[in-house]
Amino acid sequence: MKKPFLNDDFLLQTETARQLYHEFAKPMPIIDYHCHLPPDQIAGNRQFENLTQIWLYGDHYKWRAMRTNGVDESFCTGNQSDYDKFQKWAETVPFTVRNPLYHWTHLELQRYFGITETLNGQSARRIYEACTEKLQSPDYSVRSLLQRMNVETVCTTDDPVDSLEHHQKLLDERVVGTDFGVSVLPTFRADKAMAVEDARSFNLYVARLEAASNIAITNFSDFLEALRQRHDYFAEMGCKLSDHGLEQVYAENYLESDVRASFDKIRSGKSLTDSEVLVFKSAMLVNLAEMDWEKGWTQQFHLGALRNNNTRMLQQLGPDTGWDSIGDFTQARALARFLDRLDTTDKLAKTILYNLNPADNELMATMIGNFNDGSVAGKIQFGSGWWFLDQKEGMERQINTLSNMGLLSRFVGMLTDSRSFLSYPRHEYFRRILCNLFGNDIENGELPDDMAWMGQVVQNICYGNAKTYFGFSHEPASFAV
Repeated sequence: MKKPFLNDDFLLQTETARQLYHEFAKPMPIIDYHCHLPPDQIAGNRQFENLTQIWLYGDHYKWRAMRTNGVDESFCTGNQSDYDKFQKWAETVPFTVRNPLYHWTHLELQRYFGITETLNGQSARRIYEACTEKLQSPDYSVRSLLQRMNVETVCTTDDPVDSLEHHQKLLDERVVGTDFGVSVLPTFRADKAMAVEDARSFNLYVARLEAASNIAITNFSDFLEALRQRHDYFAEMGCKLSDHGLEQVYAENYLESDVRASFDKIRSGKSLTDSEVLVFKSAMLVNLAEMDWEKGWTQQFHLGALRNNNTRMLQQLGPDTGWDSIGDFTQARALARFLDRLDTTDKLAKTILYNLNPADNELMATMIGNFNDGSVAGKIQFGSGWWFLDQKEGMERQINTLSNMGLLSRFVGMLTDSRSFLSYPRHEYFRRILCNLFGNDIENGELPDDMAWMGQVVQNICYGNAKTYFGFSHEPASFAV
């Protein structure tokens, strides 16, 4: 007898895997410690008008698939109607078989809307109308969607110059007890403060930083002070993580005098040389990392994306529209130098390393062991499969590599890294894959049939480790223990 698609035992190949998932993993709340959800939509409790708006707007994963399927750009990012865009996506879905989009699409339809019918060109109208009707209900506002998926904590991704006004609104609700039960915290992402390749863009950013910090920036010391002021403010808003999206870590040796001179040079409107750019970025990474260490934050490094490869479409649509790929950058030596510099001065914060090139899995898994010093369980983490690797095989490879070369039991687990409020079944996807791997090992006799302990390990990876590692609390920041 054929098994129904996406049934309760989806991806769970053994009885032990099914028990681990249903009894231990599934009930755990979700800590989404890295995502790109817009905080204004959470604060305003946005109600989406239709399925296209919540599902297709801004989703470059879907756009890439549609383009590959021969769909004109006007149906991806152009001015076609919302329904016509959805129809083209629906016609594309059957061709995504064996791509994670096929699983994610149908998991999201099931978990949020109770729709078990597969999406295709023929079912598009029925599914669109049924979902759009439900989206009109208060039960489908963005806050309700987070509650529906048992989300406990969301960490958005925010620039130091962001006002955090929406986080402030949510914090105020928590203080007076009118919040909706989900902590929404900012994450400090200062990549633009390091982007000195273009003098004009950098100086425009410095002007924004001056306005946000109310500090006149005349030299490099002022620049760092302004960033520190914003770093302090983020901490007041409950921030516990920073993040960097880099091709690779920068770890050039430098003199403070050279960094100050480079800052003065670019502030005068002159372009830096390639070597000056590398030195400036290296100095900034160290200074930002030391700020994180002082506050007990966790620093995250997303490494290895080769971005904006299609210059024609970049000029037409801008960044983050689906023209990036895996890069083959050299990672090990600079990463080791950077971590070692901080460790030598005892200023190495908790750190999560994410690689985009699967060829670097073993590199990352062994690198973290060089700097786990016993002060914190799993202080340096090999992060979950990211971007092009957050699919079944990518997750399995990351889990197996970490198991072989580190302690999977101390892993802080999955995140969405998404801009969509419908992406939380990705946590379920990860949990099912994790339980299936454990279940197979137990039934093969490679792990003991000790369900109490194995269940605890699974729960820790799904939730408990992250809760402890980041020190999250639902109390307002000013009252947190």
